[in-house]
Amino acid sequence: MRTIVGGAAGGLLVALAACGDEPQGREETGLEALGFDDVYPRVIVPGTRLTIEGRSFLDAPLGISWLALQGSYAGLPLEAYVPASFVDFDRMEIVATPSVLALLGPTAGTFSGEVRVEVDFVPDGIRFSSVGRFMELEVRDHLEPRLDAVEANAVIFVNEPIEVVGDGLLLGGDEGQTYAVVEGCFRPLAAVTCGPVPTVQVPVSALDPALRDRGVFPFSPRIAGIEAGTFEGSVMLRNEHADGEVTLSGSQAIDYDLAESLVSWVGEEGGEGVGSLGRYVEIGGAGFVSRDEGVSSLVFDGTYFPDGGGEVPLDELQVISEFVDGRRLRYVVNDEDLLAEQVGNVRLASGTFVGRVHPVVEYLDAKVEGQPTDVTLRLEPVRQVVYVQFNPSYVEALRKLGLRDFAVDQAIRDRIFEVLRRDYEGLNVEFRDEPPTDYKLFSIVEISGSDPNGLGLLGYDNTHGKDVDNLRLDDRIGGTNAQTQLSGLPGFGGVFMESLFSFSLHPAAGTVDSAEVATAVFDQIFDPLRSDRGGTPVSSADLIAGVPRVGSGAECPSQNRAGRIGCAIFVIGSVVGSTTSHELGHSLGLADPHGPPDTFHNAGDQPNRLMDAGGARSFEERAELYGQGPSRFCGEHYDYLRQILPTDDPAPSVERPPC
Repeated sequence: MRTIVGGAAGGLLVALAACGDEPQGREETGLEALGFDDVYPRVIVPGTRLTIEGRSFLDAPLGISWLALQGSYAGLPLEAYVPASFVDFDRMEIVATPSVLALLGPTAGTFSGEVRVEVDFVPDGIRFSSVGRFMELEVRDHLEPRLDAVEANAVIFVNEPIEVVGDGLLLGGDEGQTYAVVEGCFRPLAAVTCGPVPTVQVPVSALDPALRDRGVFPFSPRIAGIEAGTFEGSVMLRNEHADGEVTLSGSQAIDYDLAESLVSWVGEEGGEGVGSLGRYVEIGGAGFVSRDEGVSSLVFDGTYFPDGGGEVPLDELQVISEFVDGRRLRYVVNDEDLLAEQVGNVRLASGTFVGRVHPVVEYLDAKVEGQPTDVTLRLEPVRQVVYVQFNPSYVEALRKLGLRDFAVDQAIRDRIFEVLRRDYEGLNVEFRDEPPTDYKLFSIVEISGSDPNGLGLLGYDNTHGKDVDNLRLDDRIGGTNAQTQLSGLPGFGGVFMESLFSFSLHPAAGTVDSAEVATAVFDQIFDPLRSDRGGTPVSSADLIAGVPRVGSGAECPSQNRAGRIGCAIFVIGSVVGSTTSHELGHSLGLADPHGPPDTFHNAGDQPNRLMDAGGARSFEERAELYGQGPSRFCGEHYDYLRQILPTDDPAPSVERPPC
C-alpha cells in the first residue's frame, strides 16, 4: 500500500497517521511543505492551459504530480486525479486535452468540491498531499463572448490599448482566439467626409490569465492608418475556437480622435536615460508601430559631449528602434548604426547626448514625423551582465548531498553570488539571479545537476572559440552548442553539481567516479549529511534557529551539527562559485587572451590561480579550506579584464598570483 503524507499545516493529521510506517529520521524530500494555492482559469474549454500555483512542487523523475478532484461533476460523484506537468517549484500546468477532460466526464458540466495537489515521491513510493481547497470549475464545449463596454480615452493613438469589458473571452493557445471586429469610417484632419474603411479583426488579450471578463486590443494601423483624424464605427467580439466553431457578441459604438505619434521621454520617465552597448534605452510615448506593420524609428538632433572633452554634433541622426507596444519602444545601443558611427567606439564610450528626439512612423505609403522632445542620454562603457540560472536539476542534486531544503538552497546561492562578486570586483560585470529585462545582450551560466556529456566535468564553457576582448556579450554557458559539437568538442555546458562527488572517496551511486583530486576532506564535510553514508540530511528541525552560517573555511570541518551544516553551505557555495568564475573567465577570452587560440588555461600549477586547469585546482583551494584559496585571476589576466570591462570602481587591494 502506498503511504500518504500530508503537506503543510492542514495535512498534519494525515502525516501523523503515516508516521508508524516511516523510519525514524527519514530524509526530507522537500515535499513536506507541499502547498496548493490556486488553479485557473476556473472556466475551461478544450485546449485550455490551466495554471496550478503552490509551493514545493517536484519535477519528474523524482516526483509525479496530480491535481486531485473530489466532489461532484455534472451532478454525479467524482474522484479524479489529473496529471500535472512541473514548470517550476511554485507552478505546474495542465492542458485540457480530450483525454484530460474525459477524466471528468463525457459531457460539459461543473465540478464542485475539494481540489488539492498530490505528488508521488518515486524513490520511496510515498504520495504527499497538500491541503485541499473548495472550488468550482466549469467545463464548456464553447464560449459565447459578451461585450458590455469598450473603454478608451476620447483621443487615442495608433496601437492604443482599447479595453473591452464583458465575458466569455478565449485565452489563446490551443483553446482558440478572441478577436475584436472593428468597422466604420475615418475622416482625416483636412477632410470633410468620413470614408469607409475595411472591416479589421484584431486579437484580444485577456488582462488577467485567470479571468475571461476583461481584455485589450491595440487600435491597429490596419483600422485607420497612422495619420491624424477621426474614426467612427463599432466593435464586436468574435470567438474562433480550436475546433472551428465561431461565436459572436453584440456590438458597441466607438468614436475616437486619432492623434499623431509622439515621444514623451527617453531612458526613464522624468529622468536621464542611460545607455551602453547591448543595453535597452526605453522610449515612452504613443502611436508606435511594429516591424510587422511598418517602421518606428527615432531621430536624434543635438550634441554628444564626451567626458574627455570636446563635442560631436549629431544632426538629424536616424536609428531604428525595437517595438514593445503602441506606447513604448526600445533602442539597443549597438556598434553598427549611425549613432555608433558618429560617437565612435560605443563599447568604451563615456559621455552625454543633449538635444531633441522625435519619432518617425511609417505604414504602407504614409509617413508621420512626431513633434520633438528635449532629452538627455548618458552613454557609459560596456557592462557584462551575467544571469546565473539555477535549473531544477541543481536543486535535486542537493538532495544527494543531504541539503535539499529551500532555506539551505538560498544560503548556498547567496554564497555563490558572494564568491562571484568578489572574484570580479573592480570590473564592469554584474551578476543577477533573474533574467535581465533591461539588457538585450547578456550572458547566461547554467547551474545544473549531472554532466550531460557523460564526462563528469565540474564545469565546462561550451561557447564557440576564444572570444578575445569579449566581443559577443551574449554567451550561454549551458544547454547545448551545435557549433562547438561540430568542432569535435563536448556540446553541453554549464556547472554540474553532481560532479562535486568526483572529490569524494566514495561518490553517491549514479553520479560520477572518484577523480585523482578526490580527498577525505570532502567526505569529512559531507558524510555527516549524506544518508547513503549513514549521515542525517538537513531537516526543518535543524533550521528552527535559522540557517547555520560560518564566516570562513577556518571554521571547517566542524564537530557540531550546526557547524557541519554551515560548513557544507560555505563549501558548496565556494566551489560552485569559483567554478562559475572560472568558466565565465573562459567566455571572456581567458586564459592567455592574446596567445594561441587553443590555449584556455594557465601553464603549470600555481597556488590560487583561478584559470589553472581543473586538475591543478585542489578541492581545498576551491573550497577555501586549510588556508588555501581563494583562487583569483592572475595579475595580467585581471589587467586585461579591466581593459575590456572598464569601470570607475577601484581595483581591490589583493595579492594576485603570477600568470
